Amino acid sequence: MPTIEAPVGLKTELFIDGRWEDLPDQPRIQVHNPATGEVIASIPDASPEDGRRAVAAANAAQASFAAMSSRARADILLGAHKLLLDSKEELAAIMTAEMGKPLAEARGEIEYSAGYLQWYAQEGVRVQGSHAESPSGRGQIVLSREPVGVSLLITPWNFPLAMGARKIAPAIATGCAVVVKPAEKTPLTMLYLARLFEQAGAPSGTINVVTTSRSSALVAPLLGEGLIRHLSFTGSTFVGSKLHSQCSDHMIRTSLELGGNAPFIVFEDVDLDKAVTEITAAKMRNMGEACTAANRVLVHQSIADELTARLTDKFASLRVGNGLVEGTEIGPMIDDASVERIQSLVDDAVSRGADTRTGGAVPSGVGSFYPPTVLANVPRDARLMQEEIFGPVAPIIPFTDEDDAVALANDTIYGLAGYLMTNDLARAHRVARRLEVGMVGINSGIISDVAAPLGGVKASGIGREGGVLGIDEFLEYKYTFIPHQ
Repeated sequence: MPTIEAPVGLKTELFIDGRWEDLPDQPRIQVHNPATGEVIASIPDASPEDGRRAVAAANAAQASFAAMSSRARADILLGAHKLLLDSKEELAAIMTAEMGKPLAEARGEIEYSAGYLQWYAQEGVRVQGSHAESPSGRGQIVLSREPVGVSLLITPWNFPLAMGARKIAPAIATGCAVVVKPAEKTPLTMLYLARLFEQAGAPSGTINVVTTSRSSALVAPLLGEGLIRHLSFTGSTFVGSKLHSQCSDHMIRTSLELGGNAPFIVFEDVDLDKAVTEITAAKMRNMGEACTAANRVLVHQSIADELTARLTDKFASLRVGNGLVEGTEIGPMIDDASVERIQSLVDDAVSRGADTRTGGAVPSGVGSFYPPTVLANVPRDARLMQEEIFGPVAPIIPFTDEDDAVALANDTIYGLAGYLMTNDLARAHRVARRLEVGMVGINSGIISDVAAPLGGVKASGIGREGGVLGIDEFLEYKYTFIPHQ
């Protein structure tokens, strides 16, 4: 593949113990632009020993970092917050080049990520315990909060900045040193963020970033040898389950945000234009490469045909192209393997009777593109009813009544997000209670908010990130009994 000039602010080394390490004798990872196939950077392919060195640096820094005042740690986050916003244009270009999302979405992700740095700067100084008189009258019960310790943060490729910021910010706020392993396909954004934290004054060893194509070989020893106290992972349920098992020997705390199969339920009383807008937001954000994306669009049978027609017109009008071109609305998928998987799900649905209204075929030319696709009358035994699409495909499944809609929505091993649209307030509350998910959007296709906890039930994970609850993942309770003299 031809190589193009790297952006000015690019960092392409490991960051361990406050030092940038190129490791020229190590194998290299080539980072590609999925819109063109071009190589944009080459970075070290870290070994298990590099991972151990990063964790050793974090452990060496942990005690002093935990002892640092919460206000001083908040100042680091606020400094990084300003630097991040000041770097928005440069970082957006890097993120788009390595991941593919349109520049407008990359800029939005940077602003969203900065919100986490600001939120946890404010939240970290409000961590409190409690004290109470023992009912026995023997003394006082004191509860205090302490950092859980060195944390391994594994971030995905689809939101390479936001997922890292959502994990790093509460770790810094509470005094937990971290080792970050970004996704092999999108490491450049995280390395850039590490440079900003370095500039903001994060002490050496408190933030370490290792890049590798051999994830299990690097991570397994860190878990198996008990070198960390907390694992935070965002990714597939399959990998998350394996990591959860590996954490059990040393009782390592786990925070897992895993796969989704979000239903988007549209009842018959809604405004159809509003429904199209919200479905598009829930489905096409990040080209559908989001675990909270609407995976199944469940529509009341009385409006299914009309809604399908309007959604088809909307999807057909979306501008597909290189995310670095202003005005692009839908960028490429992350790689060709993703395109092939999406096509296999579409082909399966069509073979079972689904009707392709727009899209549905891989375009010719360079880049890992897949067109916005609407499938009508999708049968309930299609694979995409149970498998996460992770792409710009909206399958329309008619339902008969509320009970049918809820049964369809809950017929999955996953339980991350769910959406519903209705003008009936009582029904909105009733259906929201019945959905087996961790998050519900009512008449809204976008539910992410830095002040809200994100996480799921069933096979969609353990724990919560973001909001007030997100800081709890990095804190332990300590009970102290003080007897009366």
